[in-house]
Amino acid sequence: MTWVYDDGGRAAAGRKGHAGDCVTRAIAIATGEPYDEVYAAMADGQYEWMANSRLRRRRDRAKRSARNGVNRKVYDRHLTERGWRFVPTMSIGSGCKVHLRADELPKGTIIARLSRHLCAVIDGVIHDTHDPSRDGTRCVYGYYVHDTEFADRE
Repeated sequence: MTWVYDDGGRAAAGRKGHAGDCVTRAIAIATGEPYDEVYAAMADGQYEWMANSRLRRRRDRAKRSARNGVNRKVYDRHLTERGWRFVPTMSIGSGCKVHLRADELPKGTIIARLSRHLCAVIDGVIHDTHDPSRDGTRCVYGYYVHDTEFADRE
């Protein structure tokens, strides 16, 4: 699978250094929204999620940040509100059925959910800061597709 370096606008937003912000990058790339807007939405969502979870004490000490990961419930809600749907490709006990390969994923723009990572895939090309495909062996747990593209597939 082809890979293209794409930071989703992180450098243009003035951010420096390495970060675990794959959720923000993938959403910014796939939706075309500015990196800073997506980052702010993820940081606010993460902060609220922590406020309503057992991590309440951590939230009181934490900064509003999406730099080192975002809970799945937070980004799922953000994407769902914007017309994206999750299409599962795996279930408990089923084993890996879909890999991060162009011939196993649909055409168009998707956000692939991998183990501990999200990446944008546009027409079979991975857009990310590194190649997460593991030479085509990386399992895809599912992917997000926008409703307009989803309707074309049904």
